[in-house]
Amino acid sequence: MKYFITSERLGFSKWENGYFLLAKRLWGDIEVTKLIDARGVLDDSQIKEKLEIEISNEQKFGVQYYPIFLLEGNDFVGCCGLRPYDLEREIYEIGFHLIPKYWRRGLAFEAAKRIITFAFDEKQADKIFAGHNPKNTASKKLLTKLQFSYIGDEFFKPTGLYHPSYILEKNKGD
Repeated sequence: MKYFITSERLGFSKWENGYFLLAKRLWGDIEVTKLIDARGVLDDSQIKEKLEIEISNEQKFGVQYYPIFLLEGNDFVGCCGLRPYDLEREIYEIGFHLIPKYWRRGLAFEAAKRIITFAFDEKQADKIFAGHNPKNTASKKLLTKLQFSYIGDEFFKPTGLYHPSYILEKNKGD
């Protein structure tokens, strides 16, 4: 497996068309999608669409929610990365989706810390935006641990809900 960045336990790759089965393992799991997409279980065409969006984001903006793997064994863990949020003000959005068997192992924190460093050092982000489903207390706890500051609730079209939203300013997460 080829990684363009790594952390202590994780390697970050880039989505490609040949990664559909990995995308299906992630976004085809209702435990992953129930809090990020009101459609619930995604069918193959919806998963392919999500994969195409990530590939397109990389081509257009140089970022995506990168597929992540354990360095030891190359097991697929999920994804973590950036999306454009407000590029005129150099703000990216961070996101992470992990396969349930990798929850509660500190991997989302580790992946997010590495992506934060990447955003500020390599993408020259000024701020990073994040949001989470109001029912996702684990994401709230993680964003607080990462030192994001709550800024209010923002409507998130894929869930049809107002999500608690946060900002991390450059050098605050150091």
